[in-house]
Amino acid sequence: MRALANWSGALAGLLLMICGGLIQGALPWFGSAGFETLTLPSLQVPALLFTALVCGPRAAMLSGVAYISIGLFQLPVFQGGGGLNYLLDPGFGYIAGFLPAAWLTGRLARQPGMDDLLSLAGSCILGLLVLQGCGLANLLLGGLVRRWGGELPQLVLSYSLLPLVPQLVLCCGVAVLALPARRILMVER
Repeated sequence: MRALANWSGALAGLLLMICGGLIQGALPWFGSAGFETLTLPSLQVPALLFTALVCGPRAAMLSGVAYISIGLFQLPVFQGGGGLNYLLDPGFGYIAGFLPAAWLTGRLARQPGMDDLLSLAGSCILGLLVLQGCGLANLLLGGLVRRWGGELPQLVLSYSLLPLVPQLVLCCGVAVLALPARRILMVER
């Protein structure tokens, strides 16, 4: 029964991540020109974190491995496309960070007492920070071997710093959605 739950959770997570790559998130915003929309990063990361919170670490890891495998073998599911050449893209460290982020978030969500909004949001934020750390490590290592040329500060800004605040907002949204989903599905804690 547990294997069926893991595989069905992994399949649901994979589908959420693929669909999340197709959807560009936005929030309403009141700016100087009146009502505007604030563009958010794609919804792949929130889909992964939602899978980890609801389905646990195994299902989230399986969906992450399947997503990376599909993306590396010529299906353009990543935000910047797909294929083996994506291994040399500055954003691949963030994609590789899906796996430790999924495991940590799912593992924390299965701990006793993780049945309130603040705890779920905290585990989601920790998973996001692990993902960001993996991406930054890839950017810094690529910068050390001069793979990115002199663009390292711009890459850090565009890949890590600018998306961080919107991703933190999305983590809160993921926790809000995961709490009732966990109760409806009677997730073990």
